[in-house]
Amino acid sequence: MDYKNIVEQLNMLPHPEGGYYKEEYRSKDIISNLPNFSGDRNYCTSIYFLLTSANFSGFHRIKQDEIWHFYSGSPLAVHVIDLDGNYTKHIIGMNIENNQFPQLTVPANCWFASSVENEDSYSFVGCTVAPGFDFDDFELAKREDLIKEYPQHEELITKLTRT
Repeated sequence: MDYKNIVEQLNMLPHPEGGYYKEEYRSKDIISNLPNFSGDRNYCTSIYFLLTSANFSGFHRIKQDEIWHFYSGSPLAVHVIDLDGNYTKHIIGMNIENNQFPQLTVPANCWFASSVENEDSYSFVGCTVAPGFDFDDFELAKREDLIKEYPQHEELITKLTRT
């Protein structure tokens, strides 16, 4: 299926970090009085996310763990800088024999970005967040600040940030 058909059929919208998304689930129940959060949060949320090889998902972080699920298309590289400054490139996809995995968890507060592995392709994935996602918990990296914090990753940060 052409990625444009997926975007259209699922009524996906442009995502601030790059690609397209559609919130698929938001639990009805609410958690109150969470430490380090600006207010109440739903128990859980999930989205569809589609990225093309002509684009990238820029470095960002959220306050929750984020679980990625592979659906179709090209394998997706998820680039993670952990809390100790270590970089790991994870590949989510279905070629398990070649160190790809259909699911990945990015720990809370880690910087991460993503890019499609194959040229002229797309990756269609899902992301689940608990407690539920709120844009108050989302921080898009500023290139200069992230390079200052992690100068050893300057080339990667420059490639996967917009400002």
